[in-house]
This record gives sequence, C-alpha cells and structure tokens, in this order.
Amino acid sequence: MTRVGIGYDVHQYAENRPLILGGVEIPHSHGLQGHSDADVLSHAIADAILGALGLPDIGHYFPPGDASIEGISSLEILARCRTLAEAEGATIVNIDSTLIAEAPRVLPFREAMREKIGAALGLGTHLIGIKATTNEQMGFVGRGEGIAAMAVASADS
Repeated sequence: MTRVGIGYDVHQYAENRPLILGGVEIPHSHGLQGHSDADVLSHAIADAILGALGLPDIGHYFPPGDASIEGISSLEILARCRTLAEAEGATIVNIDSTLIAEAPRVLPFREAMREKIGAALGLGTHLIGIKATTNEQMGFVGRGEGIAAMAVASADS
C-alpha cells in the first residue's frame, strides 16, 4: 500500500545563527530560531514522512524542551525518520517540497540539499523535489521575518 503524508514548518529569523536548509549552510545575514539547527525544510520533510507512516508529528519524537537534543542536526532527525519507517516495515518512496522565503535565493544550493537529504533518507536525488517561491511580500514571510516550508512524502508498506 502507498501512503502519503504532508508536512509544514516555519521558523523566525534569528541573529548570530547559521542558516541551515536541507542540511546545507546558506550564506545569509540571519539564521533561523529553534531548539535544533532550525532547518525548516528538513522539519517539513520529517513531518511529511511521519504523516505517511501514520505516526505522531516531529514534536513527539523531538520535543523542543528536551535538552539532550538541543542543537541536533535536522539531517539526524531525517535519518531517525528513516529508521522509524523501517521499523514500521515501510519504505520512503519520494519527497516533494517547497521553501517559501523572500530571501535568500536558495535554488543555487538545491542539488547540495537534495544530496544531503537523500543521504539521510537513503534516497536517490531524483526522488527528492525541492522548489522555492516567495510570499509576494505578504504576511510574516513577505516581511522577511522568517521562512516556511511545505513537503509531501510517500511511503510503501
């Protein structure tokens, strides 16, 4: 049976933090605020995978109050989602995602992100879609206050 899950995440910009998207450090004036590395793209993908598996969301497995995972790489979160899929007897089939930000331009880093995400999930890069768009200067994203991401994942069991 093929199952599909959807994920969404958002993080505010923060000073004095690196901007990590899809496991890749992107040059920018601000990073993202969060308990982990705040990789909004990887978090949306993780929630999509967990949804496809019918499991609780990312906060259940990686609670923001857990000091033992403070600063965790979101690629490690993805790798753990892969382990959860395997424990459920499922295989992650593919990922599609969209980053929503006014800046920075992320498509020059797309292939590097696909490679890092693919390595964490055991998928070829041809099975990972990453797109980017703006919010046309509307809302918190449009005002440059943060970044949002959406993702879908399919899994076979």
